[in-house]
Amino acid sequence: MSRSLQRELSRALGIGIVAAGIVAAAVSFGFAYRQAQELQDETLREIAMLAAGHATASRGAAFELADSRPAARDSDAKVLLWSLSSKARPAWLPADLAPGFHTLAGESERMRVFVHAAGHERIAVAQSTDLRDESAINSALLTLLPLLVLVPLLVALVSYIVRREIAPLRRLSAVLDAQPAGEPRPLPESDIPEEAASFVAAINRLLGRVNKLIGHQRRFIADAAHELRSPLTALSVQARNLEQAASPEKMRERIAPLKAGIERARHLTEQLLDLAKSEAGGGEGTKSGGEIDVALLARDLIAQRLPEAGQRGLDLGLEQLAPATLRGSEAVLRLILKNALENALRYTPAGGEVTVRIAAEGEDVLIEVLDTGPGIPEAERERIFAPFYRIAGSEGEGSGLGLAIARDAAARLGGRISLHARKDGTGTVFRYRQRSERSPGA
Repeated sequence: MSRSLQRELSRALGIGIVAAGIVAAAVSFGFAYRQAQELQDETLREIAMLAAGHATASRGAAFELADSRPAARDSDAKVLLWSLSSKARPAWLPADLAPGFHTLAGESERMRVFVHAAGHERIAVAQSTDLRDESAINSALLTLLPLLVLVPLLVALVSYIVRREIAPLRRLSAVLDAQPAGEPRPLPESDIPEEAASFVAAINRLLGRVNKLIGHQRRFIADAAHELRSPLTALSVQARNLEQAASPEKMRERIAPLKAGIERARHLTEQLLDLAKSEAGGGEGTKSGGEIDVALLARDLIAQRLPEAGQRGLDLGLEQLAPATLRGSEAVLRLILKNALENALRYTPAGGEVTVRIAAEGEDVLIEVLDTGPGIPEAERERIFAPFYRIAGSEGEGSGLGLAIARDAAARLGGRISLHARKDGTGTVFRYRQRSERSPGA
């Protein structure tokens, strides 16, 4: 089940307010009860002092407060007044009771007694503790009324504030839900809580990457449709020419260009799929995988290309200047080197040389593919990495995808690709650089 931030905040704050209200009520009740008791004790003291000042006060009889208020005439408000030397005092009241406050067990209830010494005379004023407790509790309960009203109001106020503060997030979710799937727009970053600003900024960065990916896909579809149209049209024409062949000899002559066209279409389709996977970030993880023996991988790729190089009289070899191992996806590194090697073989004229060189520079591993082809003008060395871009007037039947695929794959591995002119003659140096990362325990 999904959690509701608003509900949990409201519940937690509500529980906190109620708990605080209960503690405050208990403390307030305790203080008010104690204050009421002290006030009643003070009343007993004042009555005793007042009685001591009236020599004509009746002894041993109930004494009513001389007050016109109805509460003073209520029997519950009565106090009892005695002289301790009087024979009329009750048996539960000792004659030798010391001055001050005492709580004694009366005939039927407990009594709160104050003894006041006036010369040789000691006067005792008593009141039922049950009546005192009832009066104190009633007074203390009155102090709880504001809290009983305030706590529900605070709970309602907190619920309203939480709902109001969460409202911007609801509006953002509504804006996000209303976004068109094919062209998401950034979320507004104004009028949102500071705590959610980083979250919204992260969503906007993600939407930016999604837009970029959608743009790549649209361009890929458009470019792929454009690039596939020509070879497919050529295959269709060659198939019709084969169908119209008048003799087996003519048919065999026309089969060769048809097979070449099919191979070009296959190669282009394979590169388009590699490019789509690379731009979508598919395939294996960027730096995940095991340890790669670069020399072993290079020898495998060279072995696959030796027949092609032999047919064209190309000198294809490996030059290893230092042992090199990389950590990552072998399939991605193979894709990089395969495209670099294909480009070098395609544009190197017959009788030329293509060399795969493995070297180290500090903590970096360098993999270079050197050819003796026509070279690449310096102004074109960055533009040539764009998909389907080919240098004007270049020979060979390339699709312009190899380097674009290689650079994107290199970024996924955490490496860098660059192109350089050979210092020992004409030709190009394809260079891949990646930090060497040893596996744990190596």
